Amino acid sequence: MTAASRHGSTAEIASVLAAEIAGCPAGRDAALSAAAVPAGAGPDPASWDAVVLGSAVYGGRWLAPAHDLAVRHVADLRRKPVWLFSSGPIGAPPFPPDEPYDVGTLTALLPVHGTRVLPGRLDPARLRFEERAMVTAMRAPVGDFRDWEAVRAWAREIAGVLAAEEPAARREPMTPA
Repeated sequence: MTAASRHGSTAEIASVLAAEIAGCPAGRDAALSAAAVPAGAGPDPASWDAVVLGSAVYGGRWLAPAHDLAVRHVADLRRKPVWLFSSGPIGAPPFPPDEPYDVGTLTALLPVHGTRVLPGRLDPARLRFEERAMVTAMRAPVGDFRDWEAVRAWAREIAGVLAAEEPAARREPMTPA
């Protein structure tokens, strides 16, 4: 599990995904383990059995650390199950609802099992001055729009897929070396 986060919201989503994958009934029964690792730390997913890769989205694009990690490790990622998530839409209903540009390019490169666009959080206190100015000019809705039950439900889906694999094929899914 790795994600790029600018102000912490996407990192929190990754942490909840990892905890739920390992802690849900399917994850416990299959002895799955998962950890959330910042994409900016440069993790090497070669030793992982599966990867959930996500990023905050700004201007319709993923943050460079997540996109670059996928491109740099494309050969390893092609040999394992991969899920992608994007965090960022805000408001009710969340806007924009579309997949960011990077997801389309990555799904063309990788054997992606699934993608999700997950609503994010907009907290002006966490923004830099220029970001606050843009949010004010755009009249963007402020608040936490993350749907934690949807995040946990998706994690349970992922755990179910991983648990259905042959046990001999698993070492320690999504745990960094």
